[in-house]
Amino acid sequence: MRALRPAVFSGASAVVVVPDGVFYNYRNYRRDVVELVNAARLPAIYPERDYADDGGLMCYGANVRDNFRRAAGYVERILKRAGPADLPIQEPVKFDFVVNLKTAKELGLTIPPLILGRADEVIE
Repeated sequence: MRALRPAVFSGASAVVVVPDGVFYNYRNYRRDVVELVNAARLPAIYPERDYADDGGLMCYGANVRDNFRRAAGYVERILKRAGPADLPIQEPVKFDFVVNLKTAKELGLTIPPLILGRADEVIE
């Protein structure tokens, strides 16, 4: 995390955080990223809802819990000796769009009503 400093965002007007197992699996890293971006006072969108829960402005991405639940069905099929041809690739089917209004206010941002209306959840 030493490489991530506010100077990294010099000249940026927004941030898109891409999915990464390191940041997702370690709550403190997620919080560090959110705190760094918020300290730079930049709007950001994150890949999982946990970032919004941790104070990120907004997130849009596959619902992780639903993916794990669906993966359990795959495990069951494998344990019942399903072959590779019986295990097609599956894509996420449930997505989360969460807006954190508390963070928006702290950053001095106004989220348009159209965006709020499309959100699955608004954190106030």
